[in-house]
Amino acid sequence: MAHSNKDSKDKIRIDITEGFAVERALKKFKRLCDSYGIVKEYRAREYYQKPSVKQKEKLEAAEKRRQKTNSKMRGGSKKI
Repeated sequence: MAHSNKDSKDKIRIDITEGFAVERALKKFKRLCDSYGIVKEYRAREYYQKPSVKQKEKLEAAEKRRQKTNSKMRGGSKKI
């Protein structure tokens, strides 16, 4: 069975040579997973969410970010 080009592009591959620390390889793997958005995608697909609910959550998150940005610009409350 032949593999398509898409399959080979979507895989994360880390070549480990002798003397390459396991901890370093794991760190590199995690960094690659973050950059490809694999964990984010997995969490998004964990359960079905209606499109209307997705849109509502997206709008709420945007509003929260907007409020946070505005409070930072105004100086916010400073703790002493």
